[in-house]
Order: sequence, then structure tokens, then C-alpha cells
Amino acid sequence: MLRDALLYDALGKPIPQRHKVLSTDWDEIRDWSSRVYMPYRVSPTGSVIRPRSTMHSAMVGRITVTRFAYGIPVNVTDWAQDAGNAVVLTTIGGAARHAVTARHHEDTGIDESFVADCSRTDYLVDFDPDHLQLNLTIPHAVLEQVCQDWFGFVPDNALWQYKCRIGGRNSSWLALMTYLVRSIAEAPDRLARDRVGRHLEQSICIHLLNEWSARAGIDLDQPRSDVAPRHVRAAERYMAAHAASLPAMTEVARAAGTSLRSLTGAFRRFRGYTPSAFLREQRLQGVRAALRAAAPGTTVSAIANAWGYINLGEFARSYRGRFGELPSETLAR
Repeated sequence: MLRDALLYDALGKPIPQRHKVLSTDWDEIRDWSSRVYMPYRVSPTGSVIRPRSTMHSAMVGRITVTRFAYGIPVNVTDWAQDAGNAVVLTTIGGAARHAVTARHHEDTGIDESFVADCSRTDYLVDFDPDHLQLNLTIPHAVLEQVCQDWFGFVPDNALWQYKCRIGGRNSSWLALMTYLVRSIAEAPDRLARDRVGRHLEQSICIHLLNEWSARAGIDLDQPRSDVAPRHVRAAERYMAAHAASLPAMTEVARAAGTSLRSLTGAFRRFRGYTPSAFLREQRLQGVRAALRAAAPGTTVSAIANAWGYINLGEFARSYRGRFGELPSETLAR
């Protein structure tokens, strides 16, 4: 059923699309993928560089559902964070390899899914020559709204930055994807705006959040009082706003209205890491964003110095360990 997703309606007739469904033109494919997913960088990884892409899409509430393949092996990275979208990629043909960290990856075969919130974290995936994907593009704001409505709070980046495999053969998530595809086949033009589509949108988001949070070790049903206290959130806001100036932890604690010992203990309990680790991540993400947006002629050292890095060798090692490439490689792109 998933292999033919978005191709035919319940009567066996082709579901009409408002764009070409087959293309060998990189510009056409890039234009379509930028609209249904977000801008990103794609590179062929084999000897064949001309794509043979298949492209189908449908809207279910505010979720974009796509059936997509490049027809050749490719690497996809540099997803635009400012687009504000999460993606759930279900492999329905071939295989995909998803980077979880710079040194660890997860492979998905047929009927397995992978989730990454591209609005909150970097994401890199390699597709093999036979790949075919059934993908969901979900605005991060929609996921936050569902969390607030159903669980009473919005999780922090401990969830949103966690990338993982979900579902699999005989799983309830795969059954939900099958139901989604059947619903589109029965009403391909209505689910973007009617009550059934909004109900299905909510069901998908709730199920996804439960699967995702379970793998991230986060209990969404915890009492509201167990959510990180105000001084933790205040410290995070302060560090995010002042990351480039490298504030001392005592300064952060003072800005949050608590002692350094209390702040460190609260971070370990509610976040699972220290305030220093949070600040380090903010600085590295800030440098990466600056490298990507740099004007011609800008140097790595100038950007690193602007973010408080003095020892460029140590900075380069930290950057490569976090993102799997040197700062100069990010700047060159």
C-alpha cells in the first residue's frame, strides 16, 4: 500500500498533481523540494549525476505528505532551520542512512521511519540508488501547539534536537501511515481543509510525539511541576542572548536569580546536562549559522573570534566533533 502512496485514488484513478511528477532537471526538483520541505543542499554520491526524480504531494491539515525519490544515490544536508519544519522520513523503497551525531548513524529499510526537527538541529541523510520515501513535513509550531494542548507544556530542545528511528514493520506508527495513505486516496482534495484532515493531523502529531519522546527518554505525561523551573529557562534565555560574549556561569546564575550550585543541579535534573554544555552548544550553533551566512571574503578566524574563540585549533576540533566537518568546509559552501 505505501509503495503506491499518493499515486491513485480509491477508484484506482491517478491522483492529479499541480506540478510535474517526473523530472530529470535539478532546478525543477530543487524548486519543488524547497516548497514542500524546505531549502537544503543535495549532492549526487555515485557515478550518475542526472536525477530521475518522482514527486507527489498532498496536504493533510497543515502536514505536507510527499512521495519522493531522486532516482540516484544522493547526500542531503544543510536543511534551512529558519523554515521552521520537522521531517519524518519513511522508507518505502531502497534504504537511507541518517546521521545522528558526527560519529553515529541509523539506517532505515523498508517500512522504517526517522524523525528530525530541522528547525532545531542539523540533519544529514544519504539515500541509496533505489530509495523511495513517504515523508511528512510538519511545522515545528504545530508540534508545539499539540504539546501545549495535550500535555500542558512545550518540551525543550532535549526533545527537538533528538534524532531517532521510529516505527517499523508491524508497528502502530506504520499502521497509522497506512491509514493516512488510504485517507488521502479516498479524499485527495479535501484533507487540507476539512475536519477529517485536521483530526488526522492531530492524531499523527500526538502519535509522533509519544514515539519520539519515548526514545528521547522524556515523559510527556509528567506533572507540570516537574517541568524545568523558571530559573533554568531564564538561564537558557540569557545564555542564548549572550552566547557570543561567553558569560561566566556565575553571571548566568545571577541573571537567573539563583546560585550557581542550584542552577547546575537543576540543569542536571531537568535537562540532563550542565549549563556550560548548553552554552557551548549555543556558541557552536551560532558560529555555524554565521559561517553559512558569511559574506564573500569573510574568514573563519573572524567569525570564531566574534563568538569568543581564541584558540582556533581547539575551536576547529570542537566544531568538527559536533558537526562532522571543519569550519572552513561550512564556509566554503
